Formats: sequence, C-alpha cells, structure tokens
Amino acid sequence: MSGWRTLGLFIGVAACLYAALVALMYSKQRSLLFYPQLTRNPPLAPEFQFEVNGATLRGWVVNPGQPRALLYFGGNGEDISLSRDDVATWAPDHSVYLVSYRGYGHSSGEPSEAALAADAIALFDHVARSHAAVDVFGRSLGSGVAVHVAAVRPVRRLALVTPFDSVLRVGQGHYPWVPLAWLLKDPFESWRRAPKLGMPTFVVIAGQDNVTPPAHAEALIGAMPRPPEVLRLAQAQHSNVQVFPDYDAALRRFFAAD
Repeated sequence: MSGWRTLGLFIGVAACLYAALVALMYSKQRSLLFYPQLTRNPPLAPEFQFEVNGATLRGWVVNPGQPRALLYFGGNGEDISLSRDDVATWAPDHSVYLVSYRGYGHSSGEPSEAALAADAIALFDHVARSHAAVDVFGRSLGSGVAVHVAAVRPVRRLALVTPFDSVLRVGQGHYPWVPLAWLLKDPFESWRRAPKLGMPTFVVIAGQDNVTPPAHAEALIGAMPRPPEVLRLAQAQHSNVQVFPDYDAALRRFFAAD
C-alpha cells in the first residue's frame, strides 16, 4: 500500500507542478511573444505620429512624396528604425512607412494581436489617402500583421519574410506539452486569412529557420489562392536572410514591378 501511496503522491505533486507551470505560461504568454523592451528609446527620433484607439503610434517615413507607399511590419523584437535604409533600397520608388507597434519604440500602449491588427489597418487607411497604391511587407511576427491587412484592404503587392501559418501551430511545435489551443490569446491564424490574398505575393523561406520552421511557411503558401513567388534560402536562418545577395535583388525586383 505504501508503494501506491508514494506513487499517488508523486503523481499529485507532478500534476500540481504541471498546472503551476501552465498557469505561469498563460499569465506570461505575451512576454514570450512580444519583446518591446528590446526596441524602446531607439536612437532616431520619430518623424511622425498618429492616434489609434487610445495609443500614440510613432514612426519614420523614408523617401516621402512618392506615388506608391510601402508599409513595413517587423519582428517581435525588432527596432524598425534600424531597418529604414535597407527597406528604402528595396523600394526606392516608394514612400516607406515604418511605425513601431504599440509599446515598441516611442509608441505607447500594450501589444496584442487585436491591437496590432487594428493599428496596422489604421496606418493603411492613413497612408492610402495620399498615395496611388500601397504595398505591404511583413517579417516574422510582422508577416501575421501584414497578412491581416492584405486580407481586408486593397494591397497592391505583399512580401512576407520568414512567415508562419499560425503562431498557435508554431507554438505547439515548441511547447508540445502545453495545451496552447485552450490558452493562447494571440494565435495569429494567418492561414485562415490566406484565401483572401489575391494580390501578387512574394515569400522568403529560411531553410535553417528554427524559430518559424519552413514547414509553417509552406503551409501558409498552400492556403493561398494564387501561387506566390518564393525565394528559398537553404542555408539561411531566421534572422540572417538579409545577408544573402539574392534577398535584396529579389525584393527590389518584386516591388518595382507594375
């Protein structure tokens, strides 16, 4: 009997520890998805701002006054002010808008999927009033924001770099022991919106990506109604696609097309 009691006690303790760990992950999940602390107080002062649902969003405009616009949505820990020059080289005939997410950079508020999506649509509407067409670029987490915008607004061209089909699915791959389907507040289900992406689309997949593994990008592509142009960089990792020469050339060619 003592053996059964010991086993029961062990199982009870393990269950309590598991429940406590799951509860901790639930309460801290946004700190695992969003990393605004890496981006605050960027060295470049913001160049414009606008108000959205109680938050002040601040960012930068590169090459203003062009007939076309490009909106750039970055990764979950990216200081987008550092991407200004790179993005401008990919689309020299565009006015490029880079706006920090809520809670990132000089922007106020707290990030969430719903807030980032609403802010991005507000940015699109703000920019579209003064440009003949708007292109959208999303990298990593920003691919989920970009897909949301492109599914509900008339985006001319869409570029997605190291994208995913779903944060939920990616998270399940990293944490298979956590019931994320019940717990996740910000699932970023891009695959559900992908059937609405009828515009020309360009996708970059990093073959050695261990953050959003290539299978998730392939699944997103499979949900699109129109086959995108795809650049597969077999040796690239999640964060270094920009060092490969084909990357810059392909983006310039894609955004220059009519």
